[in-house]
Amino acid sequence: MLVLLPPSETKRDGGVRGASLDLAGLSFTSLSVQRRQVVADVRRLSRSVSGSMAALALGPTQRFEIDRNRTVSTSPVMPALDRYTGVLYDALDVESLDGVAREFAGEHLVVHSALFGLVRGSDPIPAYRLSHDSRLPELSLRRHWREAVTAALVATDCLVIDLRSNSYIALGPAPSSAVAVRVVSEDARGRRIALSHFNKAGKGRFARALVEAGIAHAGVDSLLEWAAGRDIRLDRTEAGVDLVI
Repeated sequence: MLVLLPPSETKRDGGVRGASLDLAGLSFTSLSVQRRQVVADVRRLSRSVSGSMAALALGPTQRFEIDRNRTVSTSPVMPALDRYTGVLYDALDVESLDGVAREFAGEHLVVHSALFGLVRGSDPIPAYRLSHDSRLPELSLRRHWREAVTAALVATDCLVIDLRSNSYIALGPAPSSAVAVRVVSEDARGRRIALSHFNKAGKGRFARALVEAGIAHAGVDSLLEWAAGRDIRLDRTEAGVDLVI
């Protein structure tokens, strides 16, 4: 089982002293060529402050993001699940997981990064700035990642639970057997409303419940049965499942 998460624009600084990016050591080695190309293009872009500000849609207070990209190959690394911050990752709260759950999260939670493609939660990565809609000088991120990411997911031959946003799905659609999760609320008439801000928190809490349970679900039926036993409302739909909160 793989649980696909979107990345976050915000990232924690720091990392393990003396340890830097090892592209060959990241999971999903079939993406190695694509990773090298994107990292190289990001480093080229970082030579130009004005070019980086425009390509990465940075504001005046975000020039530090250019320095992050300039040193992306040599700066300290930390596990991906520790690197990302923001609403989803605050709700996931990996720091408070016990050792068993943390190990499960490192193996089964996968972040879809615009810079690295797919990375497992335990993969060590540096701080960087690159979003799904960033405009690199020599690469279209969508064309660059789309087929390669999908092929990597198909090759895993396991249940994929897709919690990504549409913008990252566009960088690599999951296989047809994947379970797409939509976070919704339900009004008094039973009408469902897709959520925005609470969507991220709901996905973070759901991912945490999955890793705390420590069950590598083999299929949708197993997932739904588990959710019912945990009083988590998952309803099957034509497009996947609705997580009702």
